[in-house]
Amino acid sequence: MASEFEEIKKRRTFAIISHPDAGKTTLTEKLLLYGGAINLAGSVKGRKTGKHAVSDWMDIEKERGISVTSSVLQFNYEGFCINILDTPGHEDFSEDTYRTLMAADSAVMVIDASKGVEAQTRKLFKVCTLRHIPIFTFINKMDREARDPFALTDEIEELLGIRTCPVNWPIGSGKNFKGVFDRNTKKITTFRAAHAGMQEIETEELSLEDEKLGSVIGEDFLSQLLEESELLDGASDELDMERVSRGDLTPVFFGSALTNFGVETFLEHFLKMTSSPLARKTTTGEVNPMKDAFFSAFVFKIQANMNKAHRDRIAFMRICSGEYQAGMEVTHVQGGRKIRLNQSTQMMADERKIVETAYAGDIIGVFDPGIFAIGDTLENARERIEFEGIPTFAPEHFARVRQIDTMKRKQFTKGIEQIAQEGAIQIFQERNTGMEEIIVGAVGVLQFEVLTYRLKAEYNVEVRLDTLPYEYIRWIDEPEKVDVDKIQGTSDMKAIQNLKGEPLLLFTHPWSVRMVEERNPGLKLLEFGKS
Repeated sequence: MASEFEEIKKRRTFAIISHPDAGKTTLTEKLLLYGGAINLAGSVKGRKTGKHAVSDWMDIEKERGISVTSSVLQFNYEGFCINILDTPGHEDFSEDTYRTLMAADSAVMVIDASKGVEAQTRKLFKVCTLRHIPIFTFINKMDREARDPFALTDEIEELLGIRTCPVNWPIGSGKNFKGVFDRNTKKITTFRAAHAGMQEIETEELSLEDEKLGSVIGEDFLSQLLEESELLDGASDELDMERVSRGDLTPVFFGSALTNFGVETFLEHFLKMTSSPLARKTTTGEVNPMKDAFFSAFVFKIQANMNKAHRDRIAFMRICSGEYQAGMEVTHVQGGRKIRLNQSTQMMADERKIVETAYAGDIIGVFDPGIFAIGDTLENARERIEFEGIPTFAPEHFARVRQIDTMKRKQFTKGIEQIAQEGAIQIFQERNTGMEEIIVGAVGVLQFEVLTYRLKAEYNVEVRLDTLPYEYIRWIDEPEKVDVDKIQGTSDMKAIQNLKGEPLLLFTHPWSVRMVEERNPGLKLLEFGKS
């Protein structure tokens, strides 16, 4: 038992979030490089290399050079076992990011030093604040021309509503990037780049009192550093780990993931500042991994067809307490039956390794014969426990989907249902019709593109999408008491149903929602569905 808790204590599970192209996937790869998980960094897709990121496994990701799904990567470093959840950077996939954050104990926010806080970072950050988890900031691309570091930290505070505490401070940027100053040790790590800035060489550590510091970084940069350091000591927040753990304060680090500069420093600080797996709320209390020895986990992601050869489905689950052992019997709470967990894997994008044991904090992928749904609980506790559900985002874009070849109806139905079970899209039907013609809802437009691509690549079904003008969806409260056909609607309202047969209403304009409620006394429309 003691050894099991020792293993759990070593675990660190975090998600990486950022705007597209801020360097999130590059940072992920450099972290893996330190853990010996990959031998060659720079396998992120770039014009010069033509290679793809180890965490991007879907063909569409490799073609477009963006992440559209979350991937899970594990490595060991200095006695810690680290689970990284790499999330999609595009806002159209923020729901996938939210579900992934449900499985993380902390988050790393990557910001491009030349662009600052971008629109996407704001949306993802709001998702982070919903979870109240610690957030660490890595301001990336200091080897390129960057904005003033004070302006960057001010922007984080203003736009994201979180206080900042710089742990280190940059000296110059771009061609004049001289290195970073560690505010705690008062030491400067110098930076020189080679091979068109693709790798870091000759770093040197100097103390602030060192006589040769002026000649190494330049007297102007030295006097600027002394001035800025004094300003920081007087004006910036102190590092208070209690505030960090509540998500009120973010430690800030500067560096360059591409050239590997500042990444290891960041990793070492991060591991000292983060905690082992946190307790999780259940419907009746909480599960504490450092006290509760029974196995418990919840499904936060389902992915079909990760392996083209097998056309399988993997349910990704976060272990919340206890130890997983291959072949163990657990209760699937929502299914109301006992099941045996076989064929568990851990991932490096699409490369799998079979897992015999895993512990609280770890993420494992379990073969799913079609019985799991996002938010499901698995456990072998003496008394039944159920983790709190994962909320569903309301879709904001809708399209009618028609199959071009009507002879492939079976493949079309299977494909669309499987992709919907992953949570990437939501499926609706016209009332009183079958699956010949369906309406799909998505949080972002790019999800429609991914849907069309995957139906063709994975199910050999071509479809035509006709976008619909609706932007608002509402669930009907207590639908069994409402006759949908008798609702006094508006000209822009459309009544539809989900696959469970529950009625929903679509609207083009937000004021129509209020109008329909006013015209139908007793009718209550809800923004979120209850899973």
